[in-house]
Amino acid sequence: MTIPPQEIGVGIVGFGTVGTGTVKLLLENAELLRKRVGIPIRLVRVADRDVVKDRGIRLPEGVFIEDGMRVARDPDVHILVELVGGTGAAKDFLLEAVRNGKSVVTANKALLAECGPEIVKAVHAAGVDIGFEASVGGGIPIIRTLREGLAANRIRAIFGIINGTCNYILSRMTREGKPFAEILAEAQAAGLAEADPSFDIDGIDTAHKLAILVWIATGGHVPPKEIFVQGIREIDQEDIAFAKEFGYTIKLLAIAKENGVGIEVRVHPTMIPSHYLLATVDGAYNAIYVKGDFVGSSLSYGQGAGMLPTASAVVSDVIEIARNLRRGCAGRIPPGGYFLADPSARANLAPFDQVHSEYYLKIRVVDKPGVLSRIAGVLGSHAISIASVLQKGQGQTAVPIFIVTHRAKESDMRAALAEVDRLPDVLDRTRMIRIENNL
Repeated sequence: MTIPPQEIGVGIVGFGTVGTGTVKLLLENAELLRKRVGIPIRLVRVADRDVVKDRGIRLPEGVFIEDGMRVARDPDVHILVELVGGTGAAKDFLLEAVRNGKSVVTANKALLAECGPEIVKAVHAAGVDIGFEASVGGGIPIIRTLREGLAANRIRAIFGIINGTCNYILSRMTREGKPFAEILAEAQAAGLAEADPSFDIDGIDTAHKLAILVWIATGGHVPPKEIFVQGIREIDQEDIAFAKEFGYTIKLLAIAKENGVGIEVRVHPTMIPSHYLLATVDGAYNAIYVKGDFVGSSLSYGQGAGMLPTASAVVSDVIEIARNLRRGCAGRIPPGGYFLADPSARANLAPFDQVHSEYYLKIRVVDKPGVLSRIAGVLGSHAISIASVLQKGQGQTAVPIFIVTHRAKESDMRAALAEVDRLPDVLDRTRMIRIENNL
């Protein structure tokens, strides 16, 4: 039996925002962590290429270094915390640590989503642990909830608001009536959105997180490129106003649900009834709604990003792994929550064109008789029935027609809209937002 260490050495690679919060927590709550684990957790190494920047934290002499590989190979480091981000150097540091027999913790959703099977195979082969609670939902313990708290359940559906930047923008657009571009610029000025916000507002970040949630829920890997992804760039105040008038709120949702054929996995702006709890999630907060076959519905809510909430999630993984190391064990709970012979097994995804939904359509047309009937005819020819219609601004040269449909198949809707957009009185590409009424 492996002799347990008398203290747990932690090394951190990446001393940015989350790294700073993690160091701060490890130092300030050292005594609490000792009581939680039973032996001390000691910060052995911190590595970052920028050794000049003042993070407002004084580290002991020799702890702060520039070379991340030294941390990955340091025999005094039992747990390596990777907070570099991306899929380049971060992957190298993490895998080198695993090859050196170290357990690892990461907040890197892109790395897990893109390279998860490779990393899990390496972790299994080395007989070490990996923690990634901070990769989805910031301070919300959703990974542990799915992997342990709801382990007895078959997960039927997940609906998540898991990008704080998008939720902040949409919340302010809804509350203040300002346009997308103005709110985005203000979010960037306040540090709530990146200088290049495309990773967030185009839904890529959300897709990476959804891939991880589906993996934990089903045991199957989901390549991010196979997830339908649509961002929030095109949402405008006409859409917001219509949603309000008809009792809906627009959110960027990560959706995974069983539909009898497979698992729908998609990210897109979605209209949901405004009285739903998920619709009330405001600002940069996150929330994940989960439906299990025995437990029913549950909602996890909290801060989805930020220095301290994310650091809390990172250190929760450090504590869990430290407890295992103290007992001389690893792999008690597999990374994805399933003991599978092949960790690269794919989730059974349903084809996106077979998804059924209700739809909101905004069609800008020439204001003259017969236009609506021609549009309705095209929709009807593709088995799409109209639930309600609203037209505003009569007497103008161009007016918008707002349509809500009954449930229809995605492939039928796309074929219908391609035909609608070719009608001579339709002036622009039809805008579409999917509606979820049955969360």
